[in-house]
Amino acid sequence: MADVEAARDKGFELGRLLAERGAERYELHSRHLNHQLPRMLHTIGFDKVYERAEGAYFWDADGNDYLDMLAGFGVMGLGRHHPVVRKALHDVLDAGLADLTRFDCPPLPGLLAEKLLSYAPHLDRVFFGNSGTEAVETALKFARFATGRPRVLYCVHAFHGLTTGSLSVNGENGFRDGFAPLLPDTAIELGDLAALERELKRGDVAALIVEPIQGKGVHPTPPGFLRAAQELLHKHKALLIADEVQTGVGRTGDFFAYQHETGVEPDLVCVAKALSGGYVPVGATLGKDWIFKKVYSSMDRVLVHSASFGANAQAMAAGLATLAVMDDEKVVKNARRTGDLLRGRLAALVDRYELLHDVRGRGLMIGIEFGRPRSLKLRSGWTMLQAARKGLFAQMVVVPLFQRHRILTQVSGDHLEVIKLIPPLTIGEKEVDRFVAAFTDVMDDAHKGSGLMWDFGRTLIKQAVANR
Repeated sequence: MADVEAARDKGFELGRLLAERGAERYELHSRHLNHQLPRMLHTIGFDKVYERAEGAYFWDADGNDYLDMLAGFGVMGLGRHHPVVRKALHDVLDAGLADLTRFDCPPLPGLLAEKLLSYAPHLDRVFFGNSGTEAVETALKFARFATGRPRVLYCVHAFHGLTTGSLSVNGENGFRDGFAPLLPDTAIELGDLAALERELKRGDVAALIVEPIQGKGVHPTPPGFLRAAQELLHKHKALLIADEVQTGVGRTGDFFAYQHETGVEPDLVCVAKALSGGYVPVGATLGKDWIFKKVYSSMDRVLVHSASFGANAQAMAAGLATLAVMDDEKVVKNARRTGDLLRGRLAALVDRYELLHDVRGRGLMIGIEFGRPRSLKLRSGWTMLQAARKGLFAQMVVVPLFQRHRILTQVSGDHLEVIKLIPPLTIGEKEVDRFVAAFTDVMDDAHKGSGLMWDFGRTLIKQAVANR
């Protein structure tokens, strides 16, 4: 027994490793990972050490709670460590399944595909990968092969991922710069049907890929656009791809965001983020039967598109548990109800604060946009910030929300005066009250035109100028 204990002491033990070296976290990142991340966190005062997390909250070593209105960029749809998902992962590990043999048909992928397709009954088949960008890559490949055409259209300011194929349909130059050449592509303005038809008439378009609500800036597609686009695409034998990586799995108050518009039935749908339950990376591409049968047209092509870790047992179990929770706890309904409450209370503040210009979105995907104030006193400070770098005022709001009120948010994109709220879909009125009270306090401070908040703004200006 003593020998067993001694061997245990010498072997790998995660808890001991974290206890011994957890304090080195920022130094390790600086030395071995993306060195700009700890630098950025130190600069804006987000360099906290969290001890644990549950639901919509983190706790630091002093026991202070932090409200999470970011949800890991939408991954934590059920919040952190949901007990049902956690148990499912313990169960699948304890089962000791023969996973990823590559030459069998395990039940969990089929069961998860069946359940996912029940939310989109016009679609027939699913490919499982490991991330949102991989789901988009799959959709791009399938659309180009099924149509025999090379070009994919996308919308200005879209975000579809950062791998080479998805980067080709990313509408933000800051991500694309320096990575050319990319796939043949063309950007159109969100909602511009005339531009869509003009490109389709060239006869080489495989598909249009679109986020029903753009993550950058939180811009919903104009009413009627998706259905009209679908009709144009099908008329010209091209496909509609709905990127639901962030908007799907209940985020907007329907299971998929495209379902807000009657009659929209995309040919391919990309899913990821919240499907994971916050634990195991998973991505899925849902599509029509004929598309899959074209891609996998013979036994010789059975592995023409695959993923080494796709459909692994842990990811499938997490996905099945997540969807069970979504149904059992009526999470989609809660996202709609709580989102309406939060958006309505924030929208009521637009007339009160001249720096607050718009509140928009659906469900628990909400954009808060700031703009040029009317009064001369505030306008001078605003103009200084804009001259240094657009987006600094939104960052001025994000920082006191965190440092003063312990609420985690973030701007919705570079050079944008918009904060995006994408909290766990399980939040309720208590969290709405806390956020609105904190936001009101920060906006009251901002409208004084002086004080700590504007002192921080001047610090941001100096940093922005230095980085030019």
